[in-house]
Amino acid sequence: MNDMMNSKDRKQKEMLDEKITSEDPEQQVEAASLPVTLQDEYDGLKERYDSLNDKYLRMVAEFDNYRKRTSRERLELIKTAGEDLIQGILPVLDDLLLAKETISEATDLKAVGEGVDLIYMKLYKYLESKGMQTIDAMGKELDTDLHEAISQFPVDDPTQKGKVVEVLRQGYMLNGKVIRYAKVLVGI
Repeated sequence: MNDMMNSKDRKQKEMLDEKITSEDPEQQVEAASLPVTLQDEYDGLKERYDSLNDKYLRMVAEFDNYRKRTSRERLELIKTAGEDLIQGILPVLDDLLLAKETISEATDLKAVGEGVDLIYMKLYKYLESKGMQTIDAMGKELDTDLHEAISQFPVDDPTQKGKVVEVLRQGYMLNGKVIRYAKVLVGI
């Protein structure tokens, strides 16, 4: 009986082989309609596993390279972050050096004062262009988010109570964030 089954199986296999190798499209059988053995299924799954594993390893390697590259770029940016600021301040430094040399020989104090004012405005305008703003404190209500009250000062005018009556040190903000609080005297 085994011989009969084997011969029957052999005949089916021969017919399938003929249909697969046949050049007539109507007689060809698609591979999906063929019976699949466990070995064929295993081989197909192994190929798929290997392919997916390769893709995964490549993606991990790519991500690791990306992480290292961005880390290097971040370190480089931190090292050179102040370069732009310093390049902008150098002309002001040159003006201060020139003013220092001129002050020792100057006889007109008013002209020296005007020169210092020009240098101050040049520096202030540059820092303002980088996003710096002064905190307007004089005559305002004490705001602990912007002001640091150093002391209280008695005032005669009742409308000045709780308000800033003197600014001891100017406060500054950079792009909306306080970088130095204004030191103020508050009226009581």
